[in-house]
Amino acid sequence: MLGFEKSRRQLVQRAGALAFLSAAQLTAPLAFSAPTRSDTRIATRGAKVDGVRLSFLDAGPRTDDLTPVILLHGYTQTSHMWRPLMSRIAATRRVIAVDLPGAGDSDRPDTGYDKKSMARLIHGLALQLDMHRVRIAGHDIGLMVAYAYASQYVQEVESIALLDAFLPGVGDWTKVWLLRDKWHFNFYGETPERLVRGRERIYLEHFWNDFAADPKRSVPEPDRRLYAKKYSSREGMRATFGYFKTFEQDAVDFAEFARTPLQQSMLVLTGERASGQFLIEQARLVDTNVKGIIVPGAGHWLMEEAPTQTIGALVDFLTAPVA
Repeated sequence: MLGFEKSRRQLVQRAGALAFLSAAQLTAPLAFSAPTRSDTRIATRGAKVDGVRLSFLDAGPRTDDLTPVILLHGYTQTSHMWRPLMSRIAATRRVIAVDLPGAGDSDRPDTGYDKKSMARLIHGLALQLDMHRVRIAGHDIGLMVAYAYASQYVQEVESIALLDAFLPGVGDWTKVWLLRDKWHFNFYGETPERLVRGRERIYLEHFWNDFAADPKRSVPEPDRRLYAKKYSSREGMRATFGYFKTFEQDAVDFAEFARTPLQQSMLVLTGERASGQFLIEQARLVDTNVKGIIVPGAGHWLMEEAPTQTIGALVDFLTAPVA
């Protein structure tokens, strides 16, 4: 009986072990969540253009029949902001999101932060990537660079989308300077750099909170940590203050561009609690084919505050068949 009982226990243990192994084999794939679509499709790359290294996210198939898309971020953010949109566009065509010079993992040159010069660097990158005809979208500072790109390389841009900010030098643009937050346009130079050093997150919070319709629906905490880290490293604040320092030159350049209005299809998305009608009116001074959408209840951070409407509108526009 003792021998039988011992054999029975061994059989039960073996059966239990096999059952555990089978369960583990069945559940193992679930124990490690599969990479998201954006993780599997989006690669981080870099290239040098006129001696300046530009870091960019790259996704989607290289096809000759579908025009690629360029995405340009704004102040306090990096190319990271575009990931949710990239994963949608990359289903059909190539899309890149570039860290603007001075931001993210791109170089921080001493000069060249006027939007005309920045657009030339982005164009140089596009040519390196064999992107000779593009669709382009920009938010905040990025929309200024996108407009400068389209104005300088008219025949190479199929369509352009502008997201919430303004165009220096176009129309009655000086009204922007009369807003209660005018001070940050003039906040650059040695003293501001020293004041912000070690307090970058505090400074950036002003934009993320005060430019949102609701700070709790603005840029999420993980992204805030990422952006604060990037802007506080390698003279990030010194470099990106250059975006504001060059506004007077941008105004001269854009006023000249506006003398010859664009004819490409242009989509303008603004927050009801931010740029509102102002940017749409500016856009109609620089382009003959403008569709403007004011996103109800949203502030400046459209991708974060109104992702469904913003991403949906951009996907429809940037992937639409050629008219």
